Amino acid sequence: MRIALKFAYNGMEFQGYVRQPKLKTVEGEILNLLTKKDIIEEVKESKFRSASRTDKGVSALGNVIAFNTLLTKKIVFQKLKNKKEGILFYGIKNVEPDFYPRYAKLRVYSFYLKKQDFDIYKIIDVSSVFIGEHNFSNFARIEPGKNPIRKIENIVIAEQGNFFVIDFYAQTFLWHQIRRIISSIEKFLNKKLTKEEIENTLKNFGKKVDYGLAPAEPLILKDIIYDFEFDYEKNYSKKLDEFKKKIILSLKN
Repeated sequence: MRIALKFAYNGMEFQGYVRQPKLKTVEGEILNLLTKKDIIEEVKESKFRSASRTDKGVSALGNVIAFNTLLTKKIVFQKLKNKKEGILFYGIKNVEPDFYPRYAKLRVYSFYLKKQDFDIYKIIDVSSVFIGEHNFSNFARIEPGKNPIRKIENIVIAEQGNFFVIDFYAQTFLWHQIRRIISSIEKFLNKKLTKEEIENTLKNFGKKVDYGLAPAEPLILKDIIYDFEFDYEKNYSKKLDEFKKKIILSLKN
């Protein structure tokens, strides 16, 4: 059977997401755990897949993996409970044999922008430039053959303690897209760019412009949404909230 797992991790405790030889990565630790606990026998045969492969330093509260196993979801969940420091497994689901977690309905990322003398209404105003379908060639790292056109469904800004939390909603994102957008927003807030300059850079994607890259650590993959609901561990919301607080605390230091 094929199983999907929903999990959180503190990206600051790993050397990135994708497994790499001799480095502690999120994917590497998960695969070691799955094989050590006899949940899967061989990575390739299990058709192990990840929904999002986040950059080094980026954390997640709702990433998803899927793999084939001979075990029931109940046994899988029991074997994985609180087994890995820095990773929290809290949701599980039996899925179709061809389920590929990258094909999600919606992704939500949160960027925690430290409060300075910024006007939240200015953040809301300049963020609106990026909502909708655009060619993000100047606001992402475009891999060869990748379509630079993406649609951001919405951007929502809220205040939370010492941060402005900027939530991005889209089905898919490009590499470094959010971090490059945030960097341009910060330059606008620090009066190094105007809203009009940002708009022109977005529209005139044929002319290369680079506004820099915001740090990875304040970026969190908040959730990935499918057309089904996961079965959650009892009291998972409390554990997830505690996990999130530890990540936010790290950002304050």
